[in-house]
Amino acid sequence: MTITTSGEAAGFADLELRPELLKALSGLGYEEPTPIQREAIPPLLDGYDLLGQAATGTGKTAAFALPVLNRLEKAGAEGAPPCALVLVPTRELAIQVSEAFHRYGREMGAQVLPVYGGAPIGRQLGALKRGVDVVVATPGRALDLINRGALHLEELRTVVLDEADEMLDMGFAEDIEAILAETPEQRQTVLFSATVPPRIDQIARRHLRQPVRIEIKRPEREVGEPPLVRQRAYVVDRAHKPAALGRLLDVEAPAAAIVFCRTRDQVDELTEMLNGRGYRAEALHGGMNQDQRDRVMGRLRAGTAELLIATDVAARGIDVEHLTHVVNYHVPSDPDSFVHRIGRVGRAGREGVALTLAEPREHRMLKAIERATGLKITVEKIPTVADLRARRLELTRAALRESLLNDDLDPYRVVVESLADEFDVMEVALAAVKLAQEAGGATADEEEEIPEVAPRRPREDRPGRGERRGGPTAGMTRLFLGLGRRNGVRPQDLVGAIAGESSLRGRDIGAIEIADRFSLVEVPESAAAEVIDALRRTTIKGKKTIVRRERSDRPERRSR
Repeated sequence: MTITTSGEAAGFADLELRPELLKALSGLGYEEPTPIQREAIPPLLDGYDLLGQAATGTGKTAAFALPVLNRLEKAGAEGAPPCALVLVPTRELAIQVSEAFHRYGREMGAQVLPVYGGAPIGRQLGALKRGVDVVVATPGRALDLINRGALHLEELRTVVLDEADEMLDMGFAEDIEAILAETPEQRQTVLFSATVPPRIDQIARRHLRQPVRIEIKRPEREVGEPPLVRQRAYVVDRAHKPAALGRLLDVEAPAAAIVFCRTRDQVDELTEMLNGRGYRAEALHGGMNQDQRDRVMGRLRAGTAELLIATDVAARGIDVEHLTHVVNYHVPSDPDSFVHRIGRVGRAGREGVALTLAEPREHRMLKAIERATGLKITVEKIPTVADLRARRLELTRAALRESLLNDDLDPYRVVVESLADEFDVMEVALAAVKLAQEAGGATADEEEEIPEVAPRRPREDRPGRGERRGGPTAGMTRLFLGLGRRNGVRPQDLVGAIAGESSLRGRDIGAIEIADRFSLVEVPESAAAEVIDALRRTTIKGKKTIVRRERSDRPERRSR
């Protein structure tokens, strides 16, 4: 059975949820379900498996959390194994989903535990021993706890795979298969994904039994109606990208924006640069602890910060209601990532803007994204100094008009009247505008023109994983790990560990060479220290390992 919808939702009271859940929803101010909630909750309450396709921000967490909580028989039972397991790709999403379960299940006393790499495992082991109702986990940590005999799944009633496409992109396919093999055959299986490529469809065919299929489409626009998310791209050389980003933000003047970067170092550098330019920018990446991340998100949601500079993994699952702009500081490595990013604006009928800075060699990727997504991405020229000057004057004019309409200006009348005895009133106004412009920061006259570049064909792609090579690719460095084939290590194990514990995505990782007793992995030089620190704090195939930079005098070995 397949359901496709973009329609109106009925009330939560019509969905036959338990009184405790309805009370919690009312207390949270939820008035009616979103389309994905309206369509998914009834079949899940009836015990059906479900495959749901819905974009970020459609409310799918509640769509599976409410049925899971509704089916709890003895919430908070001492020493009880979990009755539901939710697998998510990142620790940020694990925390967010866990918090949602807590909010919805507070009246029931539901015990929910997030488990993910980078957090003290002793605390997680203790909580599992005391008993939990729902476990929200990243695949790597879930498998680690299963192998330790701490996470028991024999009484599991529901398994949820949330953001399944993202988990596959991060190399978790085999971990997911291993986890599902430990669950009861008669479980209910729920799979949610923003996109349903063939790999997702194959998982659904193997593990879901006659599932209800739900696809939530965004409402179609009327003919001639402008798109909710306006797409623009700019081709610029790498050396001029920081200046180009600052220029675009000055011209766009976003109320709130997320700038996506590839590495933690880039996040820190851009945050420092933009704060120096007068913006209130905050960094968000995998090198920050949870308290730091919570403070950053609190400042963004409160409006005390206007820019969030983040890596993909750190920003996963973030939902900021007043977001107006998304900026891709690099072209995303695949269309799905592009869709995930721009899905954070243009919500609830509000217009949003997506800007992409493409290096000349990345122009082809823009075209590939256009073909795969059906989105029209207009390539424009970086605004000139004259454009910036005109935009700043426009903003000043708008601010003056707002003040003339709404402010009490009488206290300043004496200044104007005294100057009018000596100067023409127009000259007084011109001087006031000039001072207002200068008070806003650097003037456009202090800016340099950003050279215009033409798109060009990309240079030969770097060697793929497992290819024989001499030194590492330019901009990359090789890491040595003290585990190899004898330990059962596979390329996907290394990709999953790095992507799950650091700010890198699977596609940021270069060549992988696995020998009998060790492995070599290429990562961006700028992220090497972060990856080393992350891998030293986690396990691969259940084992701690030595991690360091490869010694440059190591003789070349045969790749595999």
